[in-house]
Amino acid sequence: MVVFVRDNHIEQANKILKRKMQRAGVYKEMRFRKHYEKPSEINVRKNAEKKKKILKFLKKRMEREGF
Repeated sequence: MVVFVRDNHIEQANKILKRKMQRAGVYKEMRFRKHYEKPSEINVRKNAEKKKKILKFLKKRMEREGF
């Protein structure tokens, strides 16, 4: 990732870098790579993430439709 520092505003560049890394999922991956995760645990985690994403979508859809 590349972040340009303009007019010696290092704090601003650092903030932009952190945001880019978070959107790319670097922090999330680092957290999961700290220790070994069994394949079954990976599947359980991914299924829970999918379920959470679907429920969030359905909730937004219901709000839009006025339920």
